[in-house]
Amino acid sequence: MEIPDSLFYPASVILGLCLGSFYNVCVHRYLTQQSIVRPGSHCPGCRHHLSWWENIPVLSYVLLRGKCSSCSQKISLMYPAVEIISGTLSLLLAVNFGFSPAYFIYLFFMGLLITASFIDLKIYILPDIITLPGAVLAFLASFILPISWQDSLLGALIGSGMFLALQRTYRAIKKIEGLGTGDVKIMLLLGALTGWQGLPILIFSSSALGLIFSVFYIKTSRTPKALQTPVPFGPFLALGAIIYIIWGEAFWQWYLG
Repeated sequence: MEIPDSLFYPASVILGLCLGSFYNVCVHRYLTQQSIVRPGSHCPGCRHHLSWWENIPVLSYVLLRGKCSSCSQKISLMYPAVEIISGTLSLLLAVNFGFSPAYFIYLFFMGLLITASFIDLKIYILPDIITLPGAVLAFLASFILPISWQDSLLGALIGSGMFLALQRTYRAIKKIEGLGTGDVKIMLLLGALTGWQGLPILIFSSSALGLIFSVFYIKTSRTPKALQTPVPFGPFLALGAIIYIIWGEAFWQWYLG
């Protein structure tokens, strides 16, 4: 079935925004150790149950002026940010892959990466419940995506193996943790999803972005111990994988002439 781009692109944005609202629920409920099913959407401050018009992605935040309609508690900017990121990625995937199985498969994994990244930003943990099953599903997806299962398997083993070796080496030299085990586990997922061919772009772009962010944070931070503040690397790894999935093929075609 073919869907005109003029319909599919707007629909992909709406779908991404709605999924982003669900990712917000997943992040919040993981942090508070609540079920994602019950209770229904509510204000975490006063427990006010949200009506339908308070659940519209992004628009509700604007209409409510960033505050709960019941207790006036400020609504975190994380909520519209997650929704906008999800909607944008959904559109980029739609433009790149069209209405195809690849679009929906990558959209699913984008959801896992967004959820894991914002949890990591909050509590410096990449949940095993996302990374490990996600790695298995990413390998299985290679039988549908334009990537061989051998490349997917090699990507998972090489990617996670490199990070495991880096973690152990840093620990042996510095006697402290410099790289979390969650980063090793998420590389199983990302390596399987991109294949070994995606690792150079994934690792380079994530490292560069992480370095830029760290330097900016240190320069602008008023905290005396800014240099000792841990920086979650999971979101940058996820962003590196997204960069490869969306623009990696174009890069290699340009690079190889």
